Amino acid sequence: MTTTTNDVQVGTAPPDEVVACLKNARFLHLATCDALDPHVSLMNYTYLPQCPYETHPTVIMTTQPSSKKTRNMIRNPRVSLLVHDWVSHRPPTATATADPARASSPTGAPPRSSLASLLFSLNTSALSSISATINGTARLVESGTEEERYFKEKHLENNTFEDQSSQDRSSGGETVPGDGGRGCYIEGEEVRVVAVRIRDGRVADWKGHVNDWRLVDGDGAAASDHMSNGI
Repeated sequence: MTTTTNDVQVGTAPPDEVVACLKNARFLHLATCDALDPHVSLMNYTYLPQCPYETHPTVIMTTQPSSKKTRNMIRNPRVSLLVHDWVSHRPPTATATADPARASSPTGAPPRSSLASLLFSLNTSALSSISATINGTARLVESGTEEERYFKEKHLENNTFEDQSSQDRSSGGETVPGDGGRGCYIEGEEVRVVAVRIRDGRVADWKGHVNDWRLVDGDGAAASDHMSNGI
């Protein structure tokens, strides 16, 4: 059962649990849409509470100019982000399943000690906490500017691509030798920086509780929804 509160939390920054999730998660899902069809992408990202170019909380990502998501954001800058700290790997089932690729728990597994059970519960509680939907307005930062260089530096500082590169190789994906994919993800001249100004959102926890929130400027005005794209 889902329980939704009637009160909308209003502030100049996202709720603390959302900020913690943004700081700790490695990826988020970016949802874009053109006139008809939605599109979802798994993205590296960097959360900036503020910076010299944005006084508003902002999420930074990079994208190829020819990608579907880029074309969507040019047509429609309204986007949604999904970030969570839930364990995303499907756990083994208690019994065998019809799907041979799906693992089942070993039969006759020894029971956990009370300490192991406590640690498992604490770990599950820490990892399986919230899912945050974040709505905002995206813009493509103008190429070749100091702003673009600043965002790319921050994005590189916040993301490690060596591990991602090994994952890409194991799945047959292309990487740039020796740089962990930094060139194709961030440093390439053709790569565009996307800045998403956060507007509002919704937090859901594992118990089914749902809370809405929205951002206002320091003077109490609602976060602006107008941002021009630097094409």
